[in-house]
Amino acid sequence: MPLITLPDGSQRAFEAPVSVIDVAADIGPGLAKATIAGVVDGREVDSSYLIDADAEVSILTDRSDEALSIIRHSTAHLMAMAVKQLFPSAQVTIGPVIEDGFYYDFAFERAFTPEDLEAIEARMSELVKSDLVISREEWSRDEAADFFKSIGENYKAEIITSIPTNEPISLYRQGDFIDLCRGPHVPSTAKLAVFKLTKVAGAYWRGDNSNEMLQRIYGTAWANKKELKAYINRLAEAEKRDHRKINKKLNLYHMQEEAQGSIFWHPKGWSIYNTIEKFMREKQIEKGYQEIKTPQIVDFSLWEKSGHADKFSDDMFTVSTDDRNYAIKPMNCPCHVQVFNQGLKSYRDLPLRLAEFGSCHRNEPSGSLHGIMRVRSFTQDDAHIFCTEDQIQPEVAQFIDFLHEVYADFGFNEIIYRLSTRPEQRVGSDEDWSRAEKALADALDAKELPWQELPGEGAFYGPKIEFSLKDCIGRVWQLGTVQVDFSMPGRLDAQYVAEDGSRKTPVMLHRAILGSFERFIGILIENYEGAFPFWLAPEQAAVINITDSQAEYA
Repeated sequence: MPLITLPDGSQRAFEAPVSVIDVAADIGPGLAKATIAGVVDGREVDSSYLIDADAEVSILTDRSDEALSIIRHSTAHLMAMAVKQLFPSAQVTIGPVIEDGFYYDFAFERAFTPEDLEAIEARMSELVKSDLVISREEWSRDEAADFFKSIGENYKAEIITSIPTNEPISLYRQGDFIDLCRGPHVPSTAKLAVFKLTKVAGAYWRGDNSNEMLQRIYGTAWANKKELKAYINRLAEAEKRDHRKINKKLNLYHMQEEAQGSIFWHPKGWSIYNTIEKFMREKQIEKGYQEIKTPQIVDFSLWEKSGHADKFSDDMFTVSTDDRNYAIKPMNCPCHVQVFNQGLKSYRDLPLRLAEFGSCHRNEPSGSLHGIMRVRSFTQDDAHIFCTEDQIQPEVAQFIDFLHEVYADFGFNEIIYRLSTRPEQRVGSDEDWSRAEKALADALDAKELPWQELPGEGAFYGPKIEFSLKDCIGRVWQLGTVQVDFSMPGRLDAQYVAEDGSRKTPVMLHRAILGSFERFIGILIENYEGAFPFWLAPEQAAVINITDSQAEYA
């Protein structure tokens, strides 16, 4: 006899196992009709999920924040079903939820056209009206793999082989369409009436450019038409503000094939760049940073010792000369440790804050390059703070104040805070990671800032706080970061003399406020639609005649 505890603390007893939808119906028929899914003991489940023991249960409706990702995931399946009905030879691959929507990748012999998207949307609407029940089934691994092979879905069969053997193989059925998925999903297609397909793009299978190219159809889905309309309006506003379009009017920079992913700054654009650099330099000096400059090309052995070669070698530009291998630096941190290592440091020298407007190069895939927002050659407002463990929290707290001050000066006052914790692939002990994560959480709590945890999203060497800002049309941009690193200083032999005379390894805080100058300028262009604040504008005033008689004076 399961005892169900609801979010308000009230309890309901049932004489037999009960489904989430039955719990909703017991509360009231209106709630049952609105039910999208449920949360049982912290895990999202289908509304048909059977509860056979005491549990804490929440009912998710279209008004629940958590329900939106379920609606979008189910709409991705709806789209896949429509594609298969219209284009039976298309193979269905992977279709996750993304920010503001979803996508699904398809293998198909020709490119999808705008007319195809219209037809797919129309068929999706028909399937919504059909009110098809969506149900979960569990199959054996071999049964599922053989089934997808038999219907020509070879990608799905390949995905099954990569699922850990201890995980169940779950499929979802709606009408005659069956898809591999963990779920949960909405109870029927009738819950998916508010959607829009937005674009088609290319994508490599499993994100590997050595694999075949697929077609990715993007879409968005919302709980109601008002939210969809607002999103479509934001898309139109974003299109109008595209920094690449505005640049053509302002003549700030250009890019060309001979230097793919790099920027040719024109006088007006370089004026903005220099104004920002001057502003940041003055701010950093005021906050106790010392500016340095480190080499662009460094022996590859340093990147091996720091751990970057194992993680980032595919993204690094390399060159060989005199029988030695070098890398064009993809980041600044190992070089900053080399500066710290020159001369014996004492605990009295800490915290030591070293800053650099560091030029970096990364071999980003050509398909991911996007104007000046995603480039191969960029400059960071990078700094590293060498400190003791006791100094982590006050240094992070001071940095947060610094970041707030800078963002406010650029007109950004709404900030989102996320704490990214240890990933599966990492260096350093679990004890070090726990101390680092606690120090960052304590710094956020001390500032009484609202934050959310991103499990597994930390850097390979340490956890980090990510700072994202909202622009004037509500888009979120992840910019600043501060990371605690117990590992790299030790790997690179950094030491200081402690108060008791012993040699100790400093903690290193990696921090940036703007991130990439190039991307930040792109954000400014779009946020201000090219009409920069007076202090940033490359042309601050113009003398203009009204008629020809004033032309000579003007």
